[in-house]
Formats: sequence, structure tokens, C-alpha cells
Amino acid sequence: MDELSPKVQNQIAQFQQLQQQLQALLSQKYQMDVQLKEMEHTIEELSKAPADVTVYRSAGSLLIKKEGKEELLNEIEESKETLEIRVKSLDRQEKSLRDRYQQLQEQISKAFGPAMQGGQAF
Repeated sequence: MDELSPKVQNQIAQFQQLQQQLQALLSQKYQMDVQLKEMEHTIEELSKAPADVTVYRSAGSLLIKKEGKEELLNEIEESKETLEIRVKSLDRQEKSLRDRYQQLQEQISKAFGPAMQGGQAF
């Protein structure tokens, strides 16, 4: 195959960079989803517990006694809301990256002609 034009080389480099960014973003989003599920489970279990139950909050390698389950429930729910906002932000970033990824994939496919048609996308 003939040497690639600088434009196509640049598009390929951008495409590869987008792949890496998308993979990193999806990994981060997955980790946040796991944290959200864990928080939801914690909220569910703590809600079932009696009002006078002794509860502890993890702080690094320490467990700190909390005065009441309601205080801890509120903290966890606030953290969950913050995390949900961050996940929504990642969803928007993911959509933007996927759109750009698709555009570059189409441009590169056109540059290579029919041999590249039907390339795999995320």
C-alpha cells in the first residue's frame, strides 16, 4: 500500500487516542457503577436495621462509631447523589467520544476505501 498522507496518519493517531480515552472513561464509569450499587445495598441494609443499632463508618483503615444510623444514612445518600451526578457527566463525555470516534472511523474508512468498510466500533 502507498504511504499514508499526513492527514490520514493524523486521523489514525486521533482515532487511537480516542480509543484509549474511551476505554479509560468506560473503566472509570464501571468503577463508579460498582460504587453506586454498593452504596444502594448499604442504604438498603441500613434502612432495615433498628433505629438504635450501633453503626460504624469506615475512614481508611479505621472504623469510627456514628451516633445514629440516620446520620450515616444521610451521608451515604449525599455521596450517592454526588456519584450519580459524576456518572451522568461521564455518560455525556462517553456520548461525545463515541460520536467523534464514529466520525473518525468513517473518515479513515473512506480514505482506505472498501477494504476498511465495516470496521469494528465500541
